[in-house]
Amino acid sequence: MTRFLLVFTLGFLLTACQPVTVDETEFVPKKLTELRVGTLYGPQIYMTSGQGDSGFDYDMAVLFAEYLNVPLKMVPYTNNAELYEALKKNHIDIIAAGMTETPARREQFRLGPPLYRVNQVLVYREGMPVPKDISDLKGKITVIADSAFVETLTQLQKHYPTLVWDQITDKDSEELLAMIANKEIDYTIADSSSVQINRRYLPDLRLGPVLEEKLNIVWLLPPNRSDQLMSQLLAFWHQEKRAGTLDHLNEKYFGHVKRFDYVDTRAFIRAIETVLPRYRHLFEKYAGNLDWRKLAATSYQESHWNPNARSATGVRGMMMLTQPTAKEIGITNRLDAEESIRGGAAYLNDMINRLPESIPESQRMWFALASYNIGYAHVEDARKLAESMELNPNAWRDLKKVLPLLQKRKYYQKTRYGYARGSEAVHYVDSIRRYYDTLVWMDNQSKQHPDDDSSDLEEEQPTLPAGTLSPDKPK
Repeated sequence: MTRFLLVFTLGFLLTACQPVTVDETEFVPKKLTELRVGTLYGPQIYMTSGQGDSGFDYDMAVLFAEYLNVPLKMVPYTNNAELYEALKKNHIDIIAAGMTETPARREQFRLGPPLYRVNQVLVYREGMPVPKDISDLKGKITVIADSAFVETLTQLQKHYPTLVWDQITDKDSEELLAMIANKEIDYTIADSSSVQINRRYLPDLRLGPVLEEKLNIVWLLPPNRSDQLMSQLLAFWHQEKRAGTLDHLNEKYFGHVKRFDYVDTRAFIRAIETVLPRYRHLFEKYAGNLDWRKLAATSYQESHWNPNARSATGVRGMMMLTQPTAKEIGITNRLDAEESIRGGAAYLNDMINRLPESIPESQRMWFALASYNIGYAHVEDARKLAESMELNPNAWRDLKKVLPLLQKRKYYQKTRYGYARGSEAVHYVDSIRRYYDTLVWMDNQSKQHPDDDSSDLEEEQPTLPAGTLSPDKPK
């Protein structure tokens, strides 16, 4: 009874203010035999790769289909107009495409509960004059037709009558951002999350003035005859909100991209094209159960793919191994690239295998990398500390909050292994995640355009060797 009242209340609060007339008269909804989800392609929405399907909206759709106990059918469209038409004609049940809540959408559709929030920002490229506001532009704005950005510009035009823009129907948001970076257009408008993600591959993108703040990303349902589906969606949303799923997905897709380093990103992209081809086959050879690109991203964070790298603390080589670790794993020459990569891969796989089974598969790599950086024992200390603070010791989003506390006496004096540079471990893991995302994107680009000489990701070169770390000690 309590659950019913809670779902009913949520439904009332989220739908009462929507000016949509819902006619359910003498209509008995058919039981869903599959969940048909209309979507758009985009890294934070829905995309397919060699590693499977991904995206915030996709992951939530998978869970919602499981909640309904029906198969999921993702149906990608090329633009918003097609999506809207498909929903109106009952070709799909829901639109899940990273769409913001706007007045126009409230008039046309029923809106689901909020998934996350974004800002709408003006986007330009490095080297252009920094625009102070929308009236201070030295070029033309180009946006997607039928998008929330058109609504924003229409409202702004009331205050800036000379404001004009171009609308296009044959491009998506990712393509417009690429056109900004390639100097094909001057300005566009995008959601802040999309720009943060795309700057990993297009570092020349710059964020200008915020035009709209804290807009909810929502799913769209048909305006009529969708009471049952809306009720189920609200109950599902409440369940996943309480379970921490929304927080987990927010961390998964956006947690590591908020920090941006233009110089580092440019240098990494150049290294992918000029240095990685010499070592790629070694990362693939020794990765084992790991995605080779995660191993390569870790190596770049450690040494920038320099087999002769050394540090004042005594670590050496491509994977920056300590002498005790190298000896433990049987590595005789830490400066030999193949030995170093082999050892680093073995250590990471060992770390992953040592982690408690309670840590989800999708997050085990981040825990292992933190262990690689500051030692497995300190990560265990952080997990126990998280539990004592009523946080989830098996969720990376919570461990990120706790690891920096290992640098504060108030907390580390209560742990078994004491002080550790936990904030450094968080930065270390987030950097590797960004490098990995960039590698995946560029690798996919090279497969889609195999004749493009701008990337040598597929090039095969000679061999070299690898290394590892001591399980319980920082490097």
